Amino acid sequence: MNTLELYGIGKSFNAVTVLDGIDLQVTPGSRTAIVGPSGSGKTTLLRIIAGFEAPDKGTVRLQTRVVADANQWVPAHLRGIGFVPQDGALFPHFTVAQNIGFGLEGSKQDKQRRIDELMEMVSLDSRLAALWPHELSGGQQQRVALARALSQRPALMLLDEPFSALDTGLRAATRQAVSALLAQAGVASILVTHDQAEALSFADQVAIMRQGRLVQVGSPQSLYLRPADEGIAAFLGDTLVLPAQLTGGRAACALGDVAVDDNQSAGVARIMLRPEQIQVSLAEPHATPQAVVTGIEFAGFVSTLRLRMTQDAQVIELKSVSREEIVVGCGVNLRVAGRAHRLD
Repeated sequence: MNTLELYGIGKSFNAVTVLDGIDLQVTPGSRTAIVGPSGSGKTTLLRIIAGFEAPDKGTVRLQTRVVADANQWVPAHLRGIGFVPQDGALFPHFTVAQNIGFGLEGSKQDKQRRIDELMEMVSLDSRLAALWPHELSGGQQQRVALARALSQRPALMLLDEPFSALDTGLRAATRQAVSALLAQAGVASILVTHDQAEALSFADQVAIMRQGRLVQVGSPQSLYLRPADEGIAAFLGDTLVLPAQLTGGRAACALGDVAVDDNQSAGVARIMLRPEQIQVSLAEPHATPQAVVTGIEFAGFVSTLRLRMTQDAQVIELKSVSREEIVVGCGVNLRVAGRAHRLD
């Protein structure tokens, strides 16, 4: 039984289609990231799952219960879903303990026991319980928001860009902590983000959204190494895309003869490599190099190399680990590790 199933979800505002035919399944305890550029429909989809918006078309099923379709719509407070918005939405006039305990039922002792349990779960020092939200760091505020969302023991947690307002270092640490906490609690989660690296590192299922549609869904590794099209390839990271001639699982291209992940196709195609697949080495002094470096854009650990291929004078650009000995005018050889991906 899946925690969440979406079938054919559609939504329009003022005759503008925002979501179109969304299908998605989320398994128990899993982490899903929905990633796409601004305006692609991510937040609207999350609001429909949460129950803040009703879909115009399609079905939303939570575990065994249909919570939205053509005949019914269950409001947000009856769905049993946890929700952490971008700013945490803590009540400024409530203490940490009061924020976490908001909505808890039972005796005073039972509530306090649950608050203590949640604070320990999200690694918040008990001494913070009496503080106000403005006295906390950004990471601590997000942990309070997460604890409050976990208080009702939801089967599904929705995270709407909850790390975007944090500093870079704190963002990564908080993301890792939240991911571990949700895994420990066995709660399935959906993270909405425009940050590709965040999606790839957080989730075990990534859904790419473009213009109101999910254009590819799969594991982070499969999407990164085998994107459905060139747009997704570029969206998820730096790429080198080259024209090639395919024959029997090999591709003849500017880099020479390389293995490709398509043994069936033949003829002209475009192939993709990630920068980490290409190893750059200095050519021997009196040997003919595979390429000549014509430009370098230094950016610390990584540099962008502009290369003119010796065989056909084709110019390519690729990112490589910065090395002091590689300078403009030197000859280099290139070696490809692994297989290139054939783009449709």
